Amino acid sequence: MNIKSQKNKFSKPILTTNDYIEFYSTIAINEMKENSIPASITLAQGILESGAGKGRLAVLGNNHFGIKCHGWGGDEIYHDDDKEQECFRKYDDPFLSFKDHSNFLTTRSRYAFLFDLDIYNYKDWAHGLKKAGYATDPKYPSKLIAIIEKYKLYRFDKLILEKK
Repeated sequence: MNIKSQKNKFSKPILTTNDYIEFYSTIAINEMKENSIPASITLAQGILESGAGKGRLAVLGNNHFGIKCHGWGGDEIYHDDDKEQECFRKYDDPFLSFKDHSNFLTTRSRYAFLFDLDIYNYKDWAHGLKKAGYATDPKYPSKLIAIIEKYKLYRFDKLILEKK
C-alpha cells in the first residue's frame, strides 16, 4: 500500500464529536476533492464507525472506518464484530485510515455506482453504502444521515460546491 502519512499533531485532545469534526474535516474535504466522496459521508462514517475516535479500533489500530482485512498486507488488529475476533486493518496514523477509506471505496466494483450519484446528495450516498454492503446494520443509512444533520456536516460539501 503506497499511502503517504501525514503527521498527526494534536493541538488539543479530541474529547468531543465536535473536536473530531474540527480535526478531521480538512482531510475529509481533501478526499472529496481528490476522490469525489462527499466530505459529509466520510466524516459521518468516521464518527459512527470509530465512536468519534474513541472506539477500540480507532484507539489501538487507527482504524476509523471499520475496514476489515480483505486482501490487506499490512498490520492487523482483531476485534469482535459480526463474528468473534475478526481481522481489521491497522494503520500507523489515523490519516492513513482516511486515505484507505477513499481507496477502498474507489477501487472496489461494488461501490462504483456511488460515483454516479450526486456528490452533494448525502442521503443517496448513505443509502448507497448500505446497498453496496458497507455495513450489515439495517439502520446504517439513517444513522449516517442523523449524524450529518445533527452536526451539519453537509456544510463541508457545500464548501467544495461554493469553490467550484
